[in-house]
Amino acid sequence: MADQVAAVCEQLVKAVNVMMDAESSQIYRLEALKFYEEFKETNSFCVPCGLQLADRAQPAVVRHFGLQILEHVIKFRWNSMQQQEKVQLKECAMQLLSNGTRPILEEESHIKDALSRITVEMIKREWPQHWPDMLKEMEALTGQGEAQTELVMLILLRLAEDVITFQTLPTQRRRDIQQTLTQNMESIFSFMMAVMQINMEDYRRLARAHCRVAVATLNTLAGYIDWVSLVYITSGNCHLLEMLCLLLSEPELQLEAAECLLIAISRKGKLEDRKPFMLLFDDVAIHYILSAAQSADGLAISVEVVERRYVFLKRLCQVLCALGGQLCSLVGSDVEVEIPANLSKYMEALLSFTTHSSQFLKSSPQATWGALFRHETMSKDAVVVAMAVKYLKASMTNLVKTGFPSRDDNPSCEYSRVDFDSDEDFNSFFNSFRAQQGEVVRSACRIVPLEAFQIAAEWLQYQIASPIDIGVTTCKKGLCSLLSPSVVQWDAVTVYMECMVAQIFKSLDEEKLPTDQSMELLQAVLNYDTKDPLILSCVLTNISALFPFVLHRPHFLPRVLSKLFKAITFEVGQDNKMPRTRAVKNVRRHACSSIIKICRDYPQFILPCFDMFYDHVKKLFASDAMLTHMEKCSLMEALVLISNQFKDFAKQKAFLDELMATVVAEWTSDQMRHVMGDPAVFLSFVGADQVVAEHSTDTDTMGLNRGRVSFCLNAMLGVVKRARRPADVEEAKAGGFVVGCTPAGVPIYRNPCTGQFLLLLPNLLTLIRTYNRLFMPENIARLSETFSRAHEVMDAEKNVVLGLSQHPLDIYDSPVYRTNLERMQGFFSTVYDNCFHILGNVGLSLQQEFYTIERLAEEIAASAFVSLDHVPDHRLRPMIHILILICSVTVLKSVVW
Repeated sequence: MADQVAAVCEQLVKAVNVMMDAESSQIYRLEALKFYEEFKETNSFCVPCGLQLADRAQPAVVRHFGLQILEHVIKFRWNSMQQQEKVQLKECAMQLLSNGTRPILEEESHIKDALSRITVEMIKREWPQHWPDMLKEMEALTGQGEAQTELVMLILLRLAEDVITFQTLPTQRRRDIQQTLTQNMESIFSFMMAVMQINMEDYRRLARAHCRVAVATLNTLAGYIDWVSLVYITSGNCHLLEMLCLLLSEPELQLEAAECLLIAISRKGKLEDRKPFMLLFDDVAIHYILSAAQSADGLAISVEVVERRYVFLKRLCQVLCALGGQLCSLVGSDVEVEIPANLSKYMEALLSFTTHSSQFLKSSPQATWGALFRHETMSKDAVVVAMAVKYLKASMTNLVKTGFPSRDDNPSCEYSRVDFDSDEDFNSFFNSFRAQQGEVVRSACRIVPLEAFQIAAEWLQYQIASPIDIGVTTCKKGLCSLLSPSVVQWDAVTVYMECMVAQIFKSLDEEKLPTDQSMELLQAVLNYDTKDPLILSCVLTNISALFPFVLHRPHFLPRVLSKLFKAITFEVGQDNKMPRTRAVKNVRRHACSSIIKICRDYPQFILPCFDMFYDHVKKLFASDAMLTHMEKCSLMEALVLISNQFKDFAKQKAFLDELMATVVAEWTSDQMRHVMGDPAVFLSFVGADQVVAEHSTDTDTMGLNRGRVSFCLNAMLGVVKRARRPADVEEAKAGGFVVGCTPAGVPIYRNPCTGQFLLLLPNLLTLIRTYNRLFMPENIARLSETFSRAHEVMDAEKNVVLGLSQHPLDIYDSPVYRTNLERMQGFFSTVYDNCFHILGNVGLSLQQEFYTIERLAEEIAASAFVSLDHVPDHRLRPMIHILILICSVTVLKSVVW
């Protein structure tokens, strides 16, 4: 038999060498693999051959195949084996563990893994019923040396993974083993702790073999800590956790120790059971945690990021966050946990990560900061209050968008190359990080409002006084790009200002508000003059943020309005005929939005300036200011918002009639009625049936026609959305807005824009009906070659759906050119959307006056619901999401009215 085994082993070794030889042909490799697999499945010499191949005198690759054969036998033949064969195989496996391996630092990791797998497969089939002394035998093995100790730890870890984590056993066997593990957990934990203690001490004497054992022990502990009873983790005054904290200072063990700590501290359960975690705030544990955190940069970066150390820092940060979560849960709860005396050291450790060079590490503690600053008890503690100021000062750096992996202008770039695959990934991450940070800044500002304002004031004054630094940019006009040093600083201070001001007003009484300082700040912002559109956009945001203070100093209002009106007509150069850059367009839109926001939030405050406001708008409309239709509509919308404060129906109606006179005349003209009523005429009117060359120098008459239609619809939408009666019933009655009452005594109101809307409605419904008919085959055929794709989804919308954003490093100094097709697609899309936005908002605005229009249902059915079988799904979305949703809400409200 020995000769037969030797012969088969020789064939197996040859097969293994053929399979693993890179020079072997595919045919030979497949034949060798087939021989090997057939041997495992059918040959009766599997056990003796496997043992012979697994002998430590064999090459590692041959040993591994031998161990695989033994594992296969245990997995698939165990139940058919005689008891004596099982005992013999088990004894041979234990012999392999005892003396079948090379020294710990020389043995291959895959050999260790294979040996542990064999043992675990036997344990899963025999323990505890047929192998009651398994744990004792494992403990005895550890006395034979470091290699055996490491193997025992691997066995215990894999056993826990198979039984608890992956649950790869039949249900009954899994329950038996888990129950036995639980019953013996005290001895298992004591055993692992003892092994850990011994090898820690030996490791400190520079014995690398003991380091390997310590790592294996920590990994095994990690496999048990997440499911064993908390009693074993917190026993002995949290001796295990304290030991893990000590290991945070050991470079070779700190990562595994941090992972164990993280699993332990993240455990849930009853608050009483988690109370011992507060022992980690004692002097020894918190000292090691703080030391590891404060040496973060020195540990992780020299010339380049060291991956293992960097991963350790991430785990340590997670440990701190988990500890903070336990702290917030326990302090102020029924278990009566006091605020730790070493809270300041804990928060210093947390601050170390908040000020780290890595943007990822900066972002990790944000949720914990927010929980601390919002905590009912701890937010009042002097340590937390003092730390809130430090956090706000740190945010001056953290809010600055730096660290793109493609650049080298900041230490964080090195870390970003580890964390992010591209600038797009980083940009997406940073936007999320900044939003989260903004929430925390708001919470901190509620704790220290005056200090938060002082930080903002000094920061903004510094920016105003600093010369503009455009950095390295390809802009030909000497303007900043999105990543110019000045822009990222202005952007950061702007975000901070927006977060801070609202909290100031929520946290302080009126007499304590820093009104005088804020007016000095606002005056400095108003006096700041720049021709750079990206910086000007930030300036406008700061003006809007500081505007609430103007309520206490009304004489500043004209200056604010003047600054905003000036920005509406902003141009970089003198040539108004050149296409505007994206940044310039954004400034003008920003100014319009700021004016609308002010008029929406403070209409009563703006009312005394209405005449000046209206006169200025008239002059802009009449001048050669080159306002776009959208800018004109925005100014009209702002005027409507102020006019709501007239609280006089007749006066407001007269104003709206005057404001909308040109729109009503245009929309109800015979030409428009003719255009709206016929799809062929409409397509010709907007130029969709014509072949147009790109960059043609001819006057775009059809583009002007499209602009006329868009302007009328935007103006209608602005008035319908914004024109409202007084909210107070008595004021509404006094102003003539109430025309009667329902039988239930509920007032019936009228809207000053109703008369205009009733004139505009017929053509609006006609346009909707015509638009739906544009998708009929005969009208699709009328589209010219240039605009054959006019009804398809725009590329910009596709990018939104796909999550594709514009490259964050793109500069905004290039003119915004759109192809003729893109312009037509945008026109068709916005026209349809706006039609349904108008119908969706009119019910909320006009209420009974809308729902009592004669034959309203029939008219809507004959327009909005015509030819829907031809309308593509992506065009039906506005009707589904706007018309049906809003109209259903308004119908319900009308029933209440």
